[in-house]
Amino acid sequence: MEATLRRIEKVNPLLNAFVALRAEEALREARNLEKRIASGGDPGPLAGVPIGVKDLEDARGLVTSFGSVPYKDNVARQDSVQVARLKAAGAIMVGKTNTPEFGFTGFTRNLLFGITRNPWNPERTPGGSSGGSASAVSSGMVPVATGSDAGGSIRIPASYSGCFGLKPSFGRIPVGPSPFLQIYHMLTLGPLTRTVKDAALYLDCTAGYHPCDPASLPPPERSYAKCLEIPPSKLRIAFSMTLGYAKVQKEVMGKVEEAAKVFEEAGHQVELWRGSLPDVSNTWTTLTNCELYGMLHRSLAKNRKEMGRTLVESIEQVKNFLFKDQIDAQKARTELNRRLWHLFEEFDLLVTPAMPTEAFGAKGPPPAEIDGEAIPLLGVTPFTYPFNLSGHPAASVRAGFTGTGLPVGLQLVGPHHRDDRVLQMAYLYEQMRPWNDRWPEIG
Repeated sequence: MEATLRRIEKVNPLLNAFVALRAEEALREARNLEKRIASGGDPGPLAGVPIGVKDLEDARGLVTSFGSVPYKDNVARQDSVQVARLKAAGAIMVGKTNTPEFGFTGFTRNLLFGITRNPWNPERTPGGSSGGSASAVSSGMVPVATGSDAGGSIRIPASYSGCFGLKPSFGRIPVGPSPFLQIYHMLTLGPLTRTVKDAALYLDCTAGYHPCDPASLPPPERSYAKCLEIPPSKLRIAFSMTLGYAKVQKEVMGKVEEAAKVFEEAGHQVELWRGSLPDVSNTWTTLTNCELYGMLHRSLAKNRKEMGRTLVESIEQVKNFLFKDQIDAQKARTELNRRLWHLFEEFDLLVTPAMPTEAFGAKGPPPAEIDGEAIPLLGVTPFTYPFNLSGHPAASVRAGFTGTGLPVGLQLVGPHHRDDRVLQMAYLYEQMRPWNDRWPEIG
């Protein structure tokens, strides 16, 4: 813990990944844990592991600001279920990590704490909305940090920051306690880590039903960490570079194609998928705005002057949302699920780029074109949000680096509730293309 705090003191001023620390408390907990170990007590599977907690999630005694000025004094009275379970497993919470206001963007900047930077190149973003967590992990401040993902917010920063990010199946880790249950079931919680095995252990410690979240799933039948050592027999893997609608930076495409060949080398069958998914970007945007409006509408009039203008304007568009729009959104979601249902009847895993570009500037905005071709607003995250609407488990593993030295991510998507398969195949890839020997030289 002392080494962790020294690393944070040295590196965090350069990156702004942590926005709140509990250094004295963390040291005290580490000393108490030493005594428990010395006396023969069970320290738990995460004994002494320093963790960062994303500032959209409650950790008792610390402010949950949501990266928003009006909530700068919002001290949490209890831990979220996820944080409580990590603590019960022996992890020690070091502090809160930065996030865009209410997790609204794919890069990490807000009016309260400012810009978080990418440890591979501080002029670039680490991604978002779990950007503070990814920056803290990739830079070696902590080995594990919590994330949340409603449209790519774990996989985006994992890809841009070169660490491992897992978006579990919807409901795998309980969300809350929360004053407002999800309407559209898109948000999941999960880890950002430096190895796949760490993420599997994290999931072992956090997965399972809790009554605060009626959509949460029962505990898994077997340990995710143990299943890593049992690689699946020959799988049929679908590989798609575009999902039928995305544009991808040529250099990123080359790295992802090279990475996909690893599974062929391991004896699996990789086929170019010639199907397509519907582009559900408009549906995702509308439903996400509805979720935020549900959370914030009562306080919006009072707080709007202190909040980001784009966030407020997007949320307020929901006032024009009609029942017909609700029906259209669910029709789009149904069609997405139908196509994925048929895809996973034929294939055991789907492989895509995690992101279509390398990390862009830390201050934003996201790019409006790729290799000279214009893209829509969500064209910068085309591979992530479909699997929030569908609930499938998905992960980003490091596929390599661009010529500018920035990481590229490979996304692995599994059938519904097959988190074990996503982790097994990510672990297989990690064993064949190890990345844990190369991290940013910063600080």
